[in-house]
This record gives sequence, C-alpha cells and structure tokens, in this order.
Amino acid sequence: METSATMQGSEACFDVAGWHLGASRSPSPNCDAWPGDVQPWLVVIHAISLPPEQFQGDGVEALFTNRLDPKAHPYYEGIAHLRVSAHFFIRRDGSLIQFVPLSRRAWHAGVSSRNGQERCNDYAIGIELEGSDLQPFEMAQYHCLAQLLGELCLVLPLRDICGHSDVAPGRKTDPGPFFNWETLRAQLLVQHCDALASR
Repeated sequence: METSATMQGSEACFDVAGWHLGASRSPSPNCDAWPGDVQPWLVVIHAISLPPEQFQGDGVEALFTNRLDPKAHPYYEGIAHLRVSAHFFIRRDGSLIQFVPLSRRAWHAGVSSRNGQERCNDYAIGIELEGSDLQPFEMAQYHCLAQLLGELCLVLPLRDICGHSDVAPGRKTDPGPFFNWETLRAQLLVQHCDALASR
C-alpha cells in the first residue's frame, strides 16, 4: 500500500505510516499487512460499548490492546480472549483514538462480504463509534466522523461506506437503528467527500 507522497503533503493529516496526527494513539497488536498491493476502498462503521451500554470507560481500549481483565466485569469473561481491533474509535465526546495505522490491516469485520467480495478486512477501514443499538449517537461523533472521512478521502481511494450489519447481516446489528446516515451524508458534503456522501 502506498503510504508516502499523499500522506506527507502540505495539508497531510497522517504521518508516513498512516497515523493520524490529531488522534490519540493506542497501538494494537491485532493487525497485519494488507494483502498484496491492495488499497482500502471501503469504510465499515461499527458501534461498541464496554461494558454494554456504559460509556467513557477504558474497556474498548483494553479489548483492542489485549489488556481486558476478564474479572473486571461479568461480560468480559466471554470476550477477553478475542483478538480484534479497528483503525479508529470515536468516543461520545468526539475525541479520536487510533489503534491501527492506515498502512496495516485491522481485524474488525470478521466473516463478512461487500458486493460479493469476501473478507472485508482485506479492503476496509474500520471505524468504531462509542455507542449501541439502543441509544442515539452524539452530534460530536458525527462531526468527528465526517471530518475523519474527509481526511481519509484525501489519502485513500475510498468509494463505499456501510455499517457492520451490512457486511455481516444476521451476525451483526451495529451501528444500529439510531445511527443517522442522513446526518452523516450531509456532513460529508460539507467535507467535499462526495464519493462517500453519495453512497
């Protein structure tokens, strides 16, 4: 994957490895190389809260960095063994954490397909929002997400965006019914990210 010229331009938001210059960085070991010379063209939107329906804790970061204590909460006993990650995580207040650089493949989609193409991890950027199927997302999260997507469109050939439920129907439900795609599309137009706004 190309990670040099476009990411080091005068208006670059990413360093040469694909770390966002404005995000908090929490490197995850749960990643590997993109297959071949693939450049990601899809963005998959997820939602997560750990423990479920609880926000602003450190559970998500602990899970993605293999530090989740199975004794810290009953729910954690069933997931502490998982080796998963996403490229980005947007908290309720709109703050941005990056776990995997753009130059690496994150493990976020699992068994999945988009437009007949299997293994979405092989060609998708994963973005997690702190949230659930049962609560609306915060406007600060939409603002951060739209800005991030606009920045990603400058360095990657993105042409599609969808929810985790779209690539793993029947297995996943996130980002859920409270995620407002129209709100995101309106903000993507402001960011001049027309390729994703039209999806």
